[in-house]
Amino acid sequence: MIVRDIMSRSVHLVQPTATLKEALKMMKERDVKALIVDKQHPHDAYGIITYTSILKAIYMEEGDIDLLNVYDVAVKPAITISGEIDIKYAAKMMVNFNIKRLPVVENNEIKGIISMTDIIESLFKEIGE
Repeated sequence: MIVRDIMSRSVHLVQPTATLKEALKMMKERDVKALIVDKQHPHDAYGIITYTSILKAIYMEEGDIDLLNVYDVAVKPAITISGEIDIKYAAKMMVNFNIKRLPVVENNEIKGIISMTDIIESLFKEIGE
């Protein structure tokens, strides 16, 4: 099975200039734990902002996040993967880099996102067959 088969095609983009509070609101409204930080030009890289990165910022700023923007907190460039890669390599990357999700990129364009949950759920389906 390859990444493209199980990735989520529903990707939520946030602008790097958005405030951290705007990003949190977007995450809550869309019921997601990560947002992809959009590129600013064709040769730019995507970033990612997650609950973990937000919690780290809250800790570092001692709770005062009013003046923080997404670009202050996001990981950029995000570690990405191709949709044509076997999911075992996606799992290996997640373990090696201690991350829970990977943006799926083809030709420097976002195509989806794959998470640990996606991989585990695909294994449950495989076991159930």
